[in-house]
Order: sequence, then C-alpha cells, then structure tokens
Amino acid sequence: MRRVSLALSLTLLLAAPALAIAQADHTGHAAPAQAPATPTTSGHEGHAPTASPPAPPRPTSPSMPGMPGMPAQPQSPQPAPQAGPPTISIGPDIMRAMGVRTTPVARQPLQRVIRATGRVEFDERLLATVTTKIEGWVEKLNADYTGKPVKKGEVLASIYSPEVMAVQFEYLRLLDWAAKTSATSGTADTGLDLGGKDAAALLAAARERFKLFDVGDAFIRQLEKNRHPTRDFPVVSPINGFVVRKMVVAGTKVAPGEKLFDLADLSTVWVIAEVYEYELPWVQPGRNAVVRLSNAPDAQYPAVVDYIYPTLSEETRTAKVRFVLKNSGDVLRPGMYARADIDIDLGERLVVPREAIIDTGERQVVYAEVRPGAFELREVKIGAEASGMVEIAAGLKEGEKVATAAAFLIDSETRLKGGGATGGHQH
Repeated sequence: MRRVSLALSLTLLLAAPALAIAQADHTGHAAPAQAPATPTTSGHEGHAPTASPPAPPRPTSPSMPGMPGMPAQPQSPQPAPQAGPPTISIGPDIMRAMGVRTTPVARQPLQRVIRATGRVEFDERLLATVTTKIEGWVEKLNADYTGKPVKKGEVLASIYSPEVMAVQFEYLRLLDWAAKTSATSGTADTGLDLGGKDAAALLAAARERFKLFDVGDAFIRQLEKNRHPTRDFPVVSPINGFVVRKMVVAGTKVAPGEKLFDLADLSTVWVIAEVYEYELPWVQPGRNAVVRLSNAPDAQYPAVVDYIYPTLSEETRTAKVRFVLKNSGDVLRPGMYARADIDIDLGERLVVPREAIIDTGERQVVYAEVRPGAFELREVKIGAEASGMVEIAAGLKEGEKVATAAAFLIDSETRLKGGGATGGHQH
C-alpha cells in the first residue's frame, strides 16, 4: 500500500503544471469549486471516520518565454552602439593616480642614427702580389717573415737564374761589338755605318728582353758599369707596406708566374659594416658616419659611406657598406671589430613620442585628448622612427595632444568600460 500511495503522490506532483496550463487556457469561466472533503468510512461499522489526505502543494512554474499564456522573461538592457571612435573620460584624481601625461603633436627635425657592426679590412686597391717571370732558385731571402715592413724598391729576395745569366753575357758581348763598330765606323770608302746601326738595334732588343724579365733600369746600368754578369737576380717590392703572406723560403725552386709574396699598403684601410635590409633605403654613398673600434670606444674616426655592395646575405639579411679611413700610425689593423654610426637627416617631420603609439600587430593607434580628461581612440599611420620619436603620416594634426604616459592603462580602462578600445589586442 505504501508503494501505491507513493506512486500516486508522484503522479499528482508531475501532473500539477499541466493542470495549471489547462486552467490558464480556459475560456475565462471560473473553475467550479471543489466540494470540501467529506468524511468516509472504511466500510466496516464500528470504526471512526477518517478524512481524505490533503492535496500536495502545486509547484510554481518558472516563466517560460514563447509558450502561450506564459509571461516573457525580462531582458537585460544592452548598451547602445557608439557612433564614432571610442572615447573615455577620466577624472583628475584617477589621471594623477594612473600617471597619465599628454604631449602635443609637433613638427621638429628628425635625426636617425643607423648603427652597423663590421670589421677593419685591407684596402683591396693597395694590395700587391710579387711573382717571378723567370725560372730559378731562391738564393737569398730578405723578406723572411710575415708582417715585415718593406719599402718600395727594396730587395725582397735574390734568385739565381741560368736564363738571366745567359742574357747578361749576350748583352755584354753586344756592348763590346758596339764599341768596336763605333770606333771603325765611317772609315770605309762608302761612308756607310751598317755595323753601328746593327749593334744599336741588337742592344735595344737585349734591353727589351731584360724588361720582359722585370729587370729594372738600375740593374742594366750596373751591368754596363761593371762589365760583369750578376749571379743573383733581385726581386724588389713594388709598394710601401707589409708582407702579409710569404710563399717561399731560401733554396726554393721557382717557376715563371709563381707567387712569392703578398704585400699590403696599410696607409688606408676599409671598414666593411653590415646594414640590415630594412635600413638600406636610408643609406646612400656620401652619408657622414663615425667609426669606433671595440678596443678603443672613445676614439672616433670620421668617415663617409664610400660604396654599398650590390648583394645581400641570405642568412643575415644584411648588405655590406664600405667606409675608407686614413690609417695614421698604423693603429687600424685588419681584423679589428668596428662599429659605424651613420647619421641620417630626415628633415622636419610631424612626430609624437614612441610611447604614445599602441601597436596591435595589425594597426597602430593613439589616444588623443579631445577635451580635458577625455581621450579618443585614433588610428594612425606611422613613418620613420628616430631618437624615441615616431613620424605621423596620417591620423593626427599638429597641436593635438596625445597620451604618452599610461596609454596602455587608458586602453585597458576603455575596454573594461565597453568602449571597444583597440579591438582586443594583446598587450
């Protein structure tokens, strides 16, 4: 019986909302009142009458919008969409607490400095290679170590060459023949000087052979004076400078065209610096620069951009820029690290401080003060940047004020108040 009573109670409880809906849909006549419960008997005489159990309480149904006869649920008021850029007003006390400061948009000269790192290198126009055009053996080596300073015309090495010895003997015989023919010239009845002319032509041809061997005029004059061949053929330096590479030692056999020494004149050196690809439009030949060395940062060497190389490094995305420096006292040594500061004069531009710009990744915005304590979101187009200032190409006018300090706090406050701000960018 208990189970039957419990099932009956649950059925009545679930059916109550449906009964309520049916009553609400009635034509408007009041439902007939139910008769009060009357005592009933159990069917057996002698027992006291018992009352019927009270009806379970009818649960209150929540409002269900869209259903007939049910009241609609009230909706929360939505803010009206703003017309124009988002604007936020901030009281003076809050502005002081946030540290908000404003700066006027103004025109001023913009100076940009491009810093490029590089190295000191040889001036390739002042390099020289010493080779030989004869075959022989190195008898004596004067430039006997790398780095040795040499002067122009100084003997670097002496080479014994049988070929040069033979040319010397031939030249000496021609000198003797020319002397004899000149003494007897004009004594013949014909008056012709055929022997003297032949001797002069042969002597000129012999001198040309010496020049083909890179034999200088001093060597020929010494041979004519001594009238004796010289065993050692001198190899001389063509420039003032230093021996930067030595390929021979005493006793080495050399062949025509073989390289003996590499020399470098260090009176002028190059600084080759690396400039990033995005900075190249600002760099042109003739731009002034200041070069500093890593081992002497206080020393400054004025320079100009001499040349911009035509290729770009695929790994570093940089291009080489060359500077030419005078090297008084040989203090600039190839291989030293250097830094070049290139001065770029951009002229007068409309600028704001860098901290006024909020970069969302897709656009740049600022907060312009439209009236005291009221800031409006503005999208701007920026240009060059230098010395903490950014050029404004569009979006602001000269004389307007922008928030420089605490601009991000204003942006956060605007978003918290539902102003849209910068479109939910990431700070």
